[in-house]
Amino acid sequence: MSANSQNRHARTSRLARKLAVAGTGAAVLALPLIGATNASAATPAAATTATTAATTYPDNLDGWIRESLDIMAQHGIPGSYEGIHRNIMRESSGNPLAINNWDINAINGTPSKGLLQVIDPTFQAYHVPGTSWDPYDPVANITAACNYAADRYGSMDNVFGAY
Repeated sequence: MSANSQNRHARTSRLARKLAVAGTGAAVLALPLIGATNASAATPAAATTATTAATTYPDNLDGWIRESLDIMAQHGIPGSYEGIHRNIMRESSGNPLAINNWDINAINGTPSKGLLQVIDPTFQAYHVPGTSWDPYDPVANITAACNYAADRYGSMDNVFGAY
């Protein structure tokens, strides 16, 4: 191996180690390009070994709101943490099993349910793919209610009373 080849190999090896230590997705993509000039080039299979860490959320009001916001962002549904939290506190005081058995909706046979007090027909019409079909599921309830509020009021942030 010539002196130039040894220097180039040492530089690319250091770069590859630095990129791998940095933990970026670019490291997986860069490795095949760096070594592509010699026989020890990385194979395309190396790129498939990269994994993305799944985001985890705590099983509490903060976690439910944050998970809903991430799902909403994926679907272009506007809303803020503050707007969602304010409405949840007014509608259910943060109880995901809350049910309203006394208002006109309940009298008509469709009581409001969950954190944001959504009736079943509204929940079904504004359900967001990737969430549960259970209206008591906190993330599904928040996301469907925010989808409804976005359609009707522009955003949950614009809701300051019963909707």
